[in-house]
Amino acid sequence: MDLLEGIYTRRSVRRYTDRPVEQAQLIEIIKAGTWAPSGLNNQPWRFVIVREREARVKLAGFTKYRTIIESAPACIAVFIDRNAMYNDVKDHQAMGACIQNMLLASHALGLGAVWLGEILNNAEKVRVLLELPPEMELMAVVAIGHPDAGKRTSQRKGIPDVLLKEL
Repeated sequence: MDLLEGIYTRRSVRRYTDRPVEQAQLIEIIKAGTWAPSGLNNQPWRFVIVREREARVKLAGFTKYRTIIESAPACIAVFIDRNAMYNDVKDHQAMGACIQNMLLASHALGLGAVWLGEILNNAEKVRVLLELPPEMELMAVVAIGHPDAGKRTSQRKGIPDVLLKEL
């Protein structure tokens, strides 16, 4: 898949088939995330793969979008390691790039994924559920699976609407 085509055709996928996601695909998605840029190359990202049904149901209990997590064959909880950080803004920007890489990799592998952020309202409960130390701060949960048959469309503002000026 051409890179620009992948960027322009990627959509958030919230409904999946029952077909499992292969372990190798999940590792490839994480690998893509680790190739995001980070300040000082500090690579502050850490990941937890959640595939077991019981664990996904517990995780789903921490968000109003529970049906997405429950129906996804796999989720990846994405954390920032606060001990690896050097600048809050820069490191959080790196995490956004990491998660975007993961979404694009999912799309390139023929999978569907969605970046779930509302679960951050219960970040501490997620950290405890996954038995992680306090320095791990939840950034998102990415739900991943084989997309159901629905059509996904999206609109974007035109360049004249977002370009403030050109000097």
